[in-house]
Amino acid sequence: MIKADERREEIADYVIKFGQVRIDDLVEHFGVSRMTIHRHIDQLAHQGVLRKLHGAVTVQPSGLYESAFRYRVTVGRAEKDALAHAALDYVEAGQAVMLDDSTTANAIAPLLPDIKPLTVITNSVATAALLTNVDDIDFICLGGQYHRTYNAYIGIVCENAVAQLRANLLICSASAISGTTAFIQDQHVVRVKQAMVAASTRRILVVDHSKFDKVALHVFDDLTRFDAVLTTDGVSDAQAQKLERAGVKLSIVKMAQS
Repeated sequence: MIKADERREEIADYVIKFGQVRIDDLVEHFGVSRMTIHRHIDQLAHQGVLRKLHGAVTVQPSGLYESAFRYRVTVGRAEKDALAHAALDYVEAGQAVMLDDSTTANAIAPLLPDIKPLTVITNSVATAALLTNVDDIDFICLGGQYHRTYNAYIGIVCENAVAQLRANLLICSASAISGTTAFIQDQHVVRVKQAMVAASTRRILVVDHSKFDKVALHVFDDLTRFDAVLTTDGVSDAQAQKLERAGVKLSIVKMAQS
């Protein structure tokens, strides 16, 4: 049974892909009632992701890419927050901490002022907005070509900037995981993340359980390369044991019961 938030994510992705979709097409594609589709669309419209038209739905006029980023922030919010608090255990005062552009890493940013002093390095504009004016946090924003999809800087300029730095700790995420391989959808994003891995002494991967048993276009890295892989407790015991036998330092973050 597909959960409501998972269904909304599928609907958002579908509309973002095509730009504008008729309600009837959504009903047919997802095999659910019009009432169900309207309920999901109303929620997505409330979140500022989609806009309802007469008989159709479209991305917000602010643009496809801004809508995609804004929606990713809202997806799996409880899981992101749980992973963020768990990742904080690896952060120590005095460290240089690198965060990637993922919305999961972005959830960690508001917690970092509790552990000061720190140097924080990121290519995420959303994280920069949270930390640039915090006392006792030396903030380094990695430049490059700004990409609206990720609300972040990527590209060769960003990769070169990362290569000139060394961080004590990297906290990053991935698009998908299959076996012991982490994947990223965008070729430019994966290059920046790989540069971050190379520039960091310790590496923590934070991914919620829904990313497992999926693939994306580009190989990011093997899970055994990370000092810890934090995920939420939707991963099965059998799957967890298989990963641990393969040498993955897996840590299951328990979700609070609602």
